[in-house]
Amino acid sequence: MAGEPQDDCLFCKIVAGHVPATIVRETETTVAFRDINPQAPTHVLIIPRAHYKDAAALATAEPALAADLLCEAQAVADEEKLDSYRVVFNTGAGAGQTVFHTHAHVLGGRGLEWPPG
Repeated sequence: MAGEPQDDCLFCKIVAGHVPATIVRETETTVAFRDINPQAPTHVLIIPRAHYKDAAALATAEPALAADLLCEAQAVADEEKLDSYRVVFNTGAGAGQTVFHTHAHVLGGRGLEWPPG
């Protein structure tokens, strides 16, 4: 069921404290932690505590929670002292999503080319 923790979801296990992560911020609705395979000097993932498979599902079901993720992206950028940064939501395997629990990547600390590759 949408929003409910999934037993086979890595990010649900991080939220529950069953899998370790380097957590940088937590709110009532979100958890932010460092990516284990960083693509920039700052690479933080922000996830909702509730399980939704991707950003589209989250935005449809709980737009306020989707907004929480974006607010947390700014908070992470502020704490990391990033003057500029990128927020990325990969939606679907073809776009590079490997964990099917909504997550925003906050990337910064180096120049980021466009278009991304």
